[in-house]
Amino acid sequence: MRVVVLGAGIIGVSTAWHLLERGHEVTVVDRQPEAALETSFANAAQISVSYCEPWANKDAPLKALKWMFRDDAPLLFRPKLDPHQWLWGLQFLAQCNDAAFERNVQQLVALGAYSHTALKEVVDTTHIEFDRLERGIAHYYTDQKAFDTAGEAAALMRKYGVARRVVSTVELLAIEPAFKSFAHRIVGGTYTASDESGDARKFTQALAQRCADRGVKFMYGYDIERLEKAGGAIESIVIRARPRAGSERLYVDPIHLRADAVVVACGSFTAPLLRTVGVDLPIYPGKGYSATFKLLKPELAPFVSAIDDEVKCAMSRLGDHLRVAGTIEVGGYDLSLDTPLARARCNMLAHRIEQVLPGVCDTRLESEGGTPEFWSGLRPATPTNIPYIGKTKVGRLWVNAGHGTLGWTHGAGSGKAIAELISGETPAMNFGFYGFDRQRQAASGCRLPA
Repeated sequence: MRVVVLGAGIIGVSTAWHLLERGHEVTVVDRQPEAALETSFANAAQISVSYCEPWANKDAPLKALKWMFRDDAPLLFRPKLDPHQWLWGLQFLAQCNDAAFERNVQQLVALGAYSHTALKEVVDTTHIEFDRLERGIAHYYTDQKAFDTAGEAAALMRKYGVARRVVSTVELLAIEPAFKSFAHRIVGGTYTASDESGDARKFTQALAQRCADRGVKFMYGYDIERLEKAGGAIESIVIRARPRAGSERLYVDPIHLRADAVVVACGSFTAPLLRTVGVDLPIYPGKGYSATFKLLKPELAPFVSAIDDEVKCAMSRLGDHLRVAGTIEVGGYDLSLDTPLARARCNMLAHRIEQVLPGVCDTRLESEGGTPEFWSGLRPATPTNIPYIGKTKVGRLWVNAGHGTLGWTHGAGSGKAIAELISGETPAMNFGFYGFDRQRQAASGCRLPA
């Protein structure tokens, strides 16, 4: 089959690789000059099968209200005159109960475990280097009340096959001694040895090169203008090359791509593109931030990736740098870093790392002579946090999007799963694939997301 994949992030490139592995002819289209330059560029670097709790839980509505006027709030809902945002918010609220939470966790763990296996298979095949550390992920708490609930979360993960365990402060420091200077604040934590970390951008760009070397056609620097539909199916994808800097030719003729299958993997931009052909999915952007700091004292920096429960940020060592990422801002498609709100959220990350790991990184701002690499990206979130992977009601049109903060964790498996579905195979996991008959999925052990 001829397949066109729209989007060259971790999801799109993984999809291309697995389609290629099954003998399909693949073309990938992306508006950027190379792969992984948007949401996959500078994420938290965690491959976290065990830390996949949905944003929607019974405590989320009250917390969101309390945080609405805090610039550094972990989850910030910024109301806009956007009906899609409000509809997404109502659907999110409907998931804020214990039954939905556990149902969604089950789906996310199933996809995470399947994806982790798929990632290991790709790495074994390609030998890609991406600052990988197979040292697990720790989650530390500074609030006793919050820590008291950690056992419930760990038990839920163990129920679905993930060995996440509660540890004391002493045990946590034995696992990762780098946090000793912050030990007076830590009341305990959890730890999952099977999780890992690594640079999603390095991996994605290297995998894209492997794909290109084996015949996948990458069309970088092309905007997707529209999907053309005829007779209930996609007839073509209309794309246009972006004018290059200094080019005298401002108008470039459009190109019509035709394929047997089209996979939309455009992250947060998937939903508006699909709506143009009558497919309405609740995928809305959650703006996240990261900061990458040069290590000044590598011998004191952590090797174990970690989650800071108090400020809801994650940190991972990437070679001679430390990546720290966190916060969610549900407020549209703005990516600016120069607003007062964006600066406050970036500064919070730098301040927190200096508190937890004093003197280990160069956390100085540019105005102070430092060289921090601040970044923001749009995480394509669904109300359940479960992505849409499968076929739409429009013929020849497939979707692989809505992974929220877990695109790196779920990327390899999502790419493999949709390649299997397109090839007429049934992925071996208990997950509900979008657009597939419920009875057929039940017979194969799969469930649809609620």
